[in-house]
Amino acid sequence: MKKSFQRVIATLNLFQGKRSLTIFILAAFFALSACDDSSSASSDETGVSSSSVESPDSSVTLSGASAESNGSSNENMEKDKSSSSVKGSEPVEVSSSSAKETKNSSDSKSSSSVKSGDSSSSNKDQSSSSVNSSSSNKQSSSSSVKQSSSSLAKSSSSGDYVPYDHWAVLGPRRADSVFKQFVDTRNNRSYYYLTIYNKDHSDSLTVFAENLNIGEMVDGAEDQSDNDKIERYCYDNDTTNCDRYGGLYQWAEMMALNDSCNTKSCAHLIEKKHQGICPQDWRIMTYDDFQFVLKSENVTHGIDDLKTQNGFGGYNTTGFSVVGPGYNWDHTFRGFQESTYFFYPQERDDSTTIPSGMSRGTTSTSHTWKLKTHGFSVRCVMIYKKSENN
Repeated sequence: MKKSFQRVIATLNLFQGKRSLTIFILAAFFALSACDDSSSASSDETGVSSSSVESPDSSVTLSGASAESNGSSNENMEKDKSSSSVKGSEPVEVSSSSAKETKNSSDSKSSSSVKSGDSSSSNKDQSSSSVNSSSSNKQSSSSSVKQSSSSLAKSSSSGDYVPYDHWAVLGPRRADSVFKQFVDTRNNRSYYYLTIYNKDHSDSLTVFAENLNIGEMVDGAEDQSDNDKIERYCYDNDTTNCDRYGGLYQWAEMMALNDSCNTKSCAHLIEKKHQGICPQDWRIMTYDDFQFVLKSENVTHGIDDLKTQNGFGGYNTTGFSVVGPGYNWDHTFRGFQESTYFFYPQERDDSTTIPSGMSRGTTSTSHTWKLKTHGFSVRCVMIYKKSENN
């Protein structure tokens, strides 16, 4: 009986050992199977990460599919997904449309992370999205600054021209209140003028303290040939130079004669007090008028007392205020801020006349014959009714 009992115990022990071995083998099999699944899942996530860098659109689809199919190793997959989200949110230097696609990809990944239940991964994605948003705002702000700067530059360069202040160059006689203003109603241009007295006798001369500036500007390379309107040259074809220094006129234009008078004699048309293009009650300055100014009672330094202090190196004690507008010589501009010439209502022959000229730094005037087709400055003198009867 005792031996029978021992055999039963031995049989049970053998059976139990075999079952344990079986259970161990089964457990090992399931463990190896789980490892293969985890390795496969990890491999898939690595593929998603690399594809998200190359194609933001495809990373959205693949990432979503992996998030829904993870069933075995949440911890490993969430780590891989977090890495994938960071890579996908890095800025890619592509076109603006690609940047927009990257932003959409980042938003989709954030939604996918929330769906998987890992708040940490979601926060990383949201943070990455915020960085992109901040970068976008920075670029937008930079663009706005550039646009503002461009607008400012444009506004500055296209600002209104400020008329030249002729009062500033009239010199020391301003303190004597000798200057008056006259408005030419033809173009509403105002001019300073004054009365100059001669130290040799009691006569006086009322004359512009500025060069005449009226007419439509024509290119310096052309003749002033339209006889139906007044035309002028502006140095360098810039009207602001006319505003500051006055216009430049061919002889026939100054005389208000047909342009053919530049190449033929029109002596028979010259009047004693020739108005020309000067305003009503004013006339063209003559050679004798210019000599009168040279003998002004305020002349102590010679010709320099006719030149402006500001810009032409003179003393301007006469108030005549000669500036340096330059001239048009054979349809070419020359002598800007260095020289000036005045045409007179007289001629030598068919094509020449004698003007007066002066330059910065010289102490004398020139009186030599010049072509009528040159472009010189014009001064106007007031017509005295009383003197006309003398």
